[in-house]
Amino acid sequence: MGYPDQRFDVNLSILFTELPLLERPAAAAAAGFSAVELWWPWIETPTPGQAELDALKRALDDAGTQLVGLNFYAGRLPGPDRGALSVPGTESDRFRANVEVATAFAASVGCRALNALYGNRVEGTDPAAQDELALENLVLAARAAHGIGATLLIEALNAPESPHYPLVSAPAAIEVVDRVNAATGLGNAKFLLDLYHLSMNGEDLGQVITAYAAKTGHVQIADNPGRGAPGTGSLPLERLLDELADAGYTGLVGLEYKPGDRPSAESFDWLPA
Repeated sequence: MGYPDQRFDVNLSILFTELPLLERPAAAAAAGFSAVELWWPWIETPTPGQAELDALKRALDDAGTQLVGLNFYAGRLPGPDRGALSVPGTESDRFRANVEVATAFAASVGCRALNALYGNRVEGTDPAAQDELALENLVLAARAAHGIGATLLIEALNAPESPHYPLVSAPAAIEVVDRVNAATGLGNAKFLLDLYHLSMNGEDLGQVITAYAAKTGHVQIADNPGRGAPGTGSLPLERLLDELADAGYTGLVGLEYKPGDRPSAESFDWLPA
C-alpha cells in the first residue's frame, strides 16, 4: 500500500503555473504524469473562441496527457470568487453559457469529470433563493455531463479561506449531491473529496472516508498546514489514501498543492521513483 499503489494526476492550475498554459501539459508529462486536471482556464470568459479551445486540446494531445477533470466557469479563480452557479444575475448567466462549452470541450478530449463550484453567498440576497438557483443550474450541468458520459462533481471548500462559501463540510456537499441526483434521477452527481479542505475545517477525515467513499467521484490532496506537497505538513496523507482504497475508491488522486519557492518539477520528490 502507500503512494506506490496510488494513481496521481497533476492540477495544472496550481502546479506548473510558472509556465504558459499551453506549455504545462508537456511539463507534466516530462515530470512523469500522464493525467492532468484544470480549473476553468479562461477566467475572463465562460465562452472562449474555438481557436483557444483547439489550442489547449492540441497541447494535451501533443504531450500525451489525458485531461481527467475540468472545472466549469467559476468566476475569478484564483481570486475572490468560488464559483458562479448560485450567484444571481450575470454570473449565473455566465455559468449557464459555459455548460455547453465546457462539456463539449470535455467530450473532445475524453474528460469524464466536471467540477461545479457552488459560489459564494451574496450579501443582501436570500440564501434560500441562491440555493434554488444553484439546484436549477446544477441540474442543467448534471444533464449536460450525463450527455457525454461524465460525472458532475460537487466540492466542499474550507471556511478559513472561503468564508462566504456555504459548502464547508463534507455533509453540506453530500446534501447537494443527493439533492441533484434526486432532481435528475441520473445519479451522476458525486462528491469531490479534498483532504486539504476538509482538514482545514477540522473534520474527522477517517470518518468522512468511511461515510462517503461510495459517493466520491474524485479525490484531491495537499498537506496541511500550508497547502504544500505531501510531507511539508502534518497530514497522514499516505494512510488516508490507503483508507480510501480500502473503502472502495479506485479513481485518480489529484495533486492540488502549491510547490512553494521551487519550480513545480522539483516538488515531486515525495513520490516514489
